[in-house]
Amino acid sequence: MSPAGRPQVSLRQVEKVFTPPGRKGASVQALGPLDLELFNGEFFAVVGPSGCGKTTLLELVAGLSVATSGDVEFEGRPIAGKILQGVGVVFQEDASFPWLTVTDNIGFGLGKLRLSAEERRDRVESALAMMGLTAFAHSYPAQLSGGMRQRVCIARTLVMQPRLILLDEPFGALDQQTRLLMGDELLNLWRKTGATVFLITHALDEAAMLADRIGVMSARPGCIIDVVETGWPKDRDSRIVQEDRFGTITARLWRSLRAESMRAIGYQGVKA
Repeated sequence: MSPAGRPQVSLRQVEKVFTPPGRKGASVQALGPLDLELFNGEFFAVVGPSGCGKTTLLELVAGLSVATSGDVEFEGRPIAGKILQGVGVVFQEDASFPWLTVTDNIGFGLGKLRLSAEERRDRVESALAMMGLTAFAHSYPAQLSGGMRQRVCIARTLVMQPRLILLDEPFGALDQQTRLLMGDELLNLWRKTGATVFLITHALDEAAMLADRIGVMSARPGCIIDVVETGWPKDRDSRIVQEDRFGTITARLWRSLRAESMRAIGYQGVKA
């Protein structure tokens, strides 16, 4: 059952087709038709087979790509190829600037806003504290671990005070223990900011731990074939992986995904 109220993000009958330059070669339908709604303040994760269009979906919501057909809206406004104010994006790749300190990395985007020097400083200091980076304010990315550099990238998004945070497999390059700890930090961040979080991940356990609702995508062209409600309390953390229901949720996700994953790789060896 979807949360009550008007959706913050709405995708209706969205399709995305990639056509080779000069129309040489066959076009590829990556998505759709796809319908999806995200509601204010929820944590929504998307899982799906490799190549199903998860990142393409995030790029459409972010305004980094334009749908071939259908409607994509944020707070009632069409998203048409540009990142709207109030939307922040964090990618898997380390996007920190190696020549800038942690403080300067985090404050980099604030130059676009009409803020006083005091307000810029306050926002950066708040983000440093929220992400546990205050002691590393004057360090450079090369002096930090991979997990800490990703925290810098998240903090750089936070200072812009987005109402919608889009995350494309932000912990994919980290080891399992670090991912669990980063998941705790992300949940804490979500609670403190009140922002809507839209997470793309290939990890079923990550989705099951973090999300209120999980959308399951089919093999390409990607569509939402199931939406799983986790039922977790808002004050959850990584200790819920010990709960019996955690196993039940991941098992349901895999039941939905197994046949689609085999279809995505053309695997015929086992019955779906």
